[in-house]
Amino acid sequence: MKLKTAILTAITLTTTPALASSDMETAGTSLLVLLFLGFGALIIACQLVPSLMLFCSMLKGLFSTAAHDTMPKTGAKTL
Repeated sequence: MKLKTAILTAITLTTTPALASSDMETAGTSLLVLLFLGFGALIIACQLVPSLMLFCSMLKGLFSTAAHDTMPKTGAKTL
């Protein structure tokens, strides 16, 4: 068991720097990544407009004064 642990530790210690180093330089963000991010931003922007309208109408309903002197419907029984 100790031999297996020692071998596994030695392999891990020697291969970790090789896995961490990447000699390739990236030239920047690709076109597909930019299109994907732009599409996500478009979805968020299109959902933001109706949500703001709903939020504003909710605030208007919360802070508006309710009509207290409403007339009952014709034929409705009153107490």
